[in-house]
Amino acid sequence: MKLVKAIGVAAGLMFSVGAMAQQVANTTSSNPSARPIPESDILFKKTVWRKIDLREKQNKPMFSENREITKIIINAVKSGELTPYKSDSVNTPLTREEFIANMTPKQTEGGLSEAEIAAGFGEVEEEEDAWGDALGSDAGTTEAAPVSNEFFAKQLYLLEVKENAVFDKKRSRMYHDIQTISIKVPATLNPLGFEQNVASFKMSDLVRVFRNNPEMAVWYNAQNDAQHKNLADAFDLWLFSSYITKISNPGDRALADIYGGGKNGLLAAQDAAEALIEYEYSLWSY
Repeated sequence: MKLVKAIGVAAGLMFSVGAMAQQVANTTSSNPSARPIPESDILFKKTVWRKIDLREKQNKPMFSENREITKIIINAVKSGELTPYKSDSVNTPLTREEFIANMTPKQTEGGLSEAEIAAGFGEVEEEEDAWGDALGSDAGTTEAAPVSNEFFAKQLYLLEVKENAVFDKKRSRMYHDIQTISIKVPATLNPLGFEQNVASFKMSDLVRVFRNNPEMAVWYNAQNDAQHKNLADAFDLWLFSSYITKISNPGDRALADIYGGGKNGLLAAQDAAEALIEYEYSLWSY
């Protein structure tokens, strides 16, 4: 009887451990972070959105000629190595065709009116070709290759980083845990006049792509050619310049919406960055 009870208890423990392991595995796979921090270790967390302008001097190493970070990401999506998502919530994946459509400039409405079309404007008259008639209708006809109007990687210089500013109570320090990186079409290239999201990517997926392509995913060290770094390491070491555009709030409003754009928005971004540093410092004050 005791043996039966012992076997039952052991089976129950094995089942519960297996269920717990499966739950942890599912949580890890759904977490977009490259180094997820257990929820039980988090004392403080704020979600922060930052913009990276790759034209800035400090960000040039990520945007070196023919090794642009945007080019690496775009090529990985086209080859099927990387999954793009509709937004930084990374819940809705995009197809390759949808991704390319987002990279194609939107045509503004225009053209001829109905009256102009009725008057014959815009019609192309067929020219008579005596040589073509003599050689036959099929002579010299070739199918035109599809024309791509996609943005060049060099034109897509704006990235948006979504991170969790987390204080880990077990390790007693603040971490900037990057969740996603999004490619944005700058407002100057969008006929509608506002920034447009091309796609968002999980940081864990990007790290895998960067590690698998070490010759292309290079953070270029302008001072020492022997010390180029992988882009995954560059993000770990925070070797880039950025500015805060939004911090999680009940209204989901950007800093520019709260404090205004231009100079006021930049000052608000600086104040937000200093507030996070001050919070970490205050944890050690008595």
